[in-house]
Amino acid sequence: MIEINRSKARLWSRLGARATLGQAILEAAKERDDFYVMSADLAQSSGLVRFREEFPDRFINAGIAEQNMIGLAAGMAKDGTNVFATSFSPFVTMRACEQVRMNMGYMQLNIKTVGLGSGLIMAQLGNSHFGIEDGAVMRAIPGMTVIDPADGVEIVKTVEALCDYKKPAYLRLTGGPGLPIVYEGDIDFQIGKAIQVREGKDISIIATGTMVYYGKAAAEILAQKGIDAAVIDMHTIKPLDSACVDAQLDKKLIVTVEEASIVGGLGSAVAEHLAAKRNKPAQLMLGIKDCFPHAGSYQYLLEQCGLTGEQIAADIEAAFGQMA
Repeated sequence: MIEINRSKARLWSRLGARATLGQAILEAAKERDDFYVMSADLAQSSGLVRFREEFPDRFINAGIAEQNMIGLAAGMAKDGTNVFATSFSPFVTMRACEQVRMNMGYMQLNIKTVGLGSGLIMAQLGNSHFGIEDGAVMRAIPGMTVIDPADGVEIVKTVEALCDYKKPAYLRLTGGPGLPIVYEGDIDFQIGKAIQVREGKDISIIATGTMVYYGKAAAEILAQKGIDAAVIDMHTIKPLDSACVDAQLDKKLIVTVEEASIVGGLGSAVAEHLAAKRNKPAQLMLGIKDCFPHAGSYQYLLEQCGLTGEQIAADIEAAFGQMA
């Protein structure tokens, strides 16, 4: 187990999601020898250089060929070996979708795909590299687990949990260096179990990935306006923590926030669950609209998509005001 404290949390924040992934995998490899790591020629971008150097026999560079990488991982996983297969999110999900569907979904092989640079963090590289549909694609595959951690601490806890997880899973990494901190110490992380970040009686903000931080920031702004918002870290998008969602039914409004398309992601998952409920609050779905954002800096993209704390708070205040 990796020691988690405030100092480590700040370090992982500076390093960003991908480098933190590399550190977590490296430390896990020092304690156990039951997993392998693959890269689509992205060891540097995946934060895996030190792992490659220290454990060369457990690192495989599949080249820029994600379909083949999933096929190779499937061969290794056939005997139960746990394999982490990493590449940029659109390439490991959509380019290799058929292989993921058959080998991970249908065959239920023990492969963990890691989507690097999900959401908007790829910035000026544009929509060829943005991961805005990846969560929806992977969530649609039967038997697939989809996890979107909030910060460095949760990335580390996710890697540790996935080392012992015997089902196929997709790990979605949003944000970059300077990753906002949500947790400064250890947390009780369980796949499929949401975490209550903030209590509130009026509305519930259910967020995932980087949006947990921005949802919390929005809640603090709303508190100054007399709106008491709970914030929930729904790190596991599939399987959804339906019991946690049910616990929000007494609120006046449920808000879902994600750095992903609002089509098919967290918002859709919550809406699908709520559809069967007779008495339920209204739902506001915030995320990337049904469009391809115009490329630019990460901050520019967040603002373009309405995903800063101030913008989230303003949208919630407007929706809440219409209910009065």
